[in-house]
Amino acid sequence: MRHHDHAHNHSDDTSSRRLGLVFFLNVGFTLIEFVGGLLTNSTAILADAVHDLGDSLAIGSAWFLNRQGRKAATREFTYGYRRLSLFGALINGLVLVGGSLWVLSEAIPRLADPVMPVTEGMLALALLGVTVNGFAAYRLSKGKSLNEKVLNWHLLEDVLGWVAVLIVSIILQFVDWPILDPLLSIGFTLFILVNVIRNLWATGKLFIQAVPDPALHDEIRRTLLGIEHISEVHHQHLWSLDGEHHVLTVHLVMRDSFPLEQYLATKIAVADALEPYQLAHTTIEIELPAEFCRDSSDQRLSAGDHH
Repeated sequence: MRHHDHAHNHSDDTSSRRLGLVFFLNVGFTLIEFVGGLLTNSTAILADAVHDLGDSLAIGSAWFLNRQGRKAATREFTYGYRRLSLFGALINGLVLVGGSLWVLSEAIPRLADPVMPVTEGMLALALLGVTVNGFAAYRLSKGKSLNEKVLNWHLLEDVLGWVAVLIVSIILQFVDWPILDPLLSIGFTLFILVNVIRNLWATGKLFIQAVPDPALHDEIRRTLLGIEHISEVHHQHLWSLDGEHHVLTVHLVMRDSFPLEQYLATKIAVADALEPYQLAHTTIEIELPAEFCRDSSDQRLSAGDHH
């Protein structure tokens, strides 16, 4: 089967460039946040700086794992290293959950003892924060990999955090309500936490080789059954290396015995039928009508096969 290596390599290069740009943006702005938080006496900004530091580490590891994942397959790692990217997405999701829980643990006590910061400094830093993190989130939103999607939530959390700081800093110019800061922090953190847990669930399922897209799985089955001379599809397994590059293995049963020319024609028809799905790896076994399947019949139903 064809592998579309050129398209995938271009996608990988673009993904790596996006992650590299976002990493350096995040590290640079995190340093500004620490200085700004100390100068404005804003614990909210310092908390955001610590959280951004965690994001920088997560983005840096994702960038490294993304580059490592492009190494060629070896005798030991026969599928290559693409699953490192999935592992990175899992770790980054866990880091973000931990960071969100830490933000909540900091914000909730402030409801009882809010502190008034230097609002002018908060306003300036908030405008810069929304701009920098907004640009970084926009760049990563173009990514298709799970790693980039999880990291995009890191950055979206930062954008919403700075929007909260911006709103609070404007309001505090006119009224003495410092409690607004922890209230908004808790609100946006809970919102992000729900979405990150949803992404973590999707990543975890791929990690244990669940079907990445049930509709795609069923569509591939229907496509294969529509090929002339194919009477049955079983032992169909669709899983994903990294949420983007999928692997298919399947057994196809011929309707009747056939000459060599028909066998070759069927193989070409199968290759052409699967071409639009851009699968990274495919393993197709073609069986004769009376042939006993060597992978045994008991597992067919467990793989979602129908006869």
